[in-house]
This record gives sequence, C-alpha cells and structure tokens, in this order.
Amino acid sequence: MPMAQLVTTEWLANETGASDLRIVDATAFMPNDERDPAEEFASAHIPGAVFLNLPRLADTDNPVPNMLPSAEKFASRMRELGIGDGSRIVIYDNSGFATAARAWWMFKLYGVNDVALLDGNMAKWQAEGRDIASGDAEIRSRHFTAWKDAAQVRSKQDMRANVDSGAEQVIDARPANRFDGSTPEPREGMAAGHIPGSRNVPLSNLFRADGTWKQPEDLRAVFAEAGVTMDAPVVTSCGSGMTAAALLFALKLIGKDDVALYDGSWSEWGMDPDTPKAQGPA
Repeated sequence: MPMAQLVTTEWLANETGASDLRIVDATAFMPNDERDPAEEFASAHIPGAVFLNLPRLADTDNPVPNMLPSAEKFASRMRELGIGDGSRIVIYDNSGFATAARAWWMFKLYGVNDVALLDGNMAKWQAEGRDIASGDAEIRSRHFTAWKDAAQVRSKQDMRANVDSGAEQVIDARPANRFDGSTPEPREGMAAGHIPGSRNVPLSNLFRADGTWKQPEDLRAVFAEAGVTMDAPVVTSCGSGMTAAALLFALKLIGKDDVALYDGSWSEWGMDPDTPKAQGPA
C-alpha cells in the first residue's frame, strides 16, 4: 500500500531500517545564507538519510537559478544516492522554507509515486529527542528509471499566454511585501512586483506554529481567503521555483490535482524587461 503524502515522525521512526525505505535530506538555504547544508547534514541527520544537494540537482547551464535538470541528470543523482525503482522515499529539510517540497515535486515529476514529506521536518524530529546520526550513510548504487511529466511544468511562454487568457489561476508564495513590490527583490537587477492577475499565498500561511502543515480544512480556508477557487487549474510561482512547490504540495493535500509549477518563477519573469509586471496587492 502506498504511503500517505505526509508522514509523521512516529511513523518514520517505526519504519526506519525497512529495506525499501530511503530517507532524503533536501535542506537548502538562500544564496546569501552562510550556512552550509552539507556540513550540517554531516554533523546531524536522521539515521539512514542521504543528502540530496538541491543546488547541484539543477540545470547548471541555465542562468535562471534552480531550473529543473534533465531526466538523465536526475536519474544519475538518484543512483548515486542509492535510490532505485521501487524505493519508498521520505523527504525532510532543516531550512525553514520547505525546500523538501521542491524535492518532493521533482520526484513526482520524474516518475516516482511512493514519495512523502516528513511533517515537522528535522526540527520536530529533534524536538522529540529522536536518534540523530552523523557522517555519511553507506550507499549501494541502484537502478533508477526517470521520465519527465512535462504537464506539471509551465514555461515563461506559457505564463505570458496565460496573462492574456486567464485560463489558469496563478498563485505566488513570496511574502506579501515582495509580491506587492514594496520591498526590493534580493537579486540584483530584478524588478519588483508580481505577474499580472496572480494571487498571493505566502509560504508561512501553510504551517502551524510548530512547523507542521495545517489541516486540510485550514489550508482550504487559506486559499479561499486569497481568492483561489477549486474549480479552475492553478499554477504556483515564487522567487526561484522553490517555495512554489510547497503551494503545490498544499493543494495536493486538499485534493486538487490540476496544478502545475512555473519553474522560472520571478527569477526569470522579473529579470526580463519585456514581461508585464504588476505592483500593489492582488
């Protein structure tokens, strides 16, 4: 029986050691953060976990940050991590901005069905006094077959067409002051504001005070308050395609399947002088 999309720390503690289970640390930090996620993983991680290294798992030839890698590159990295066909995968992070959701979306995009997020992440695991490991886990290479579901991804061209058609609702995970343009973007040379017609659902609105995901009924209320309806498709966006995946995951939790992600997000849109831009509230 497949795992739930969201699993508890208690569930994971009971499953740790299962031969088909792979635990993945998908911690990543903002470019201006001096913390090193690889070093932090080496000093403390959930026993049996492997370190994904999200910045490495990207199209490094593309000037837009965090763009999706090829299916071949993704499969190669999975084999390096000992993740193969038939693995059950649980992902967590220690970043504070849900980078595990980006990894979850990538796994789904490249054909993995049995993949879940750890509710509460590393912070909850540690707060409960559960076992912590250090160093690197022993890894045995496994065969991993990747294929890409392009229907889950939107390009800049798709988004430009959607500004005119309004066929898909666009929601942005950035904080309100970045969405409305009242605060400059952190990346030099990038315009402030948002894609015309988009709605704002800041990442922080998806979580409870202890860092666990809100219940489905509360998530529905969050989206409804932002003006997002459940009877039209949705495209999620953010600064660089990272926290947009958390919006997508939250929508999946409430049963909405017609959802895609704009991979370039504002890093691509805001750097292009020819794209239309809006400021102020949604």
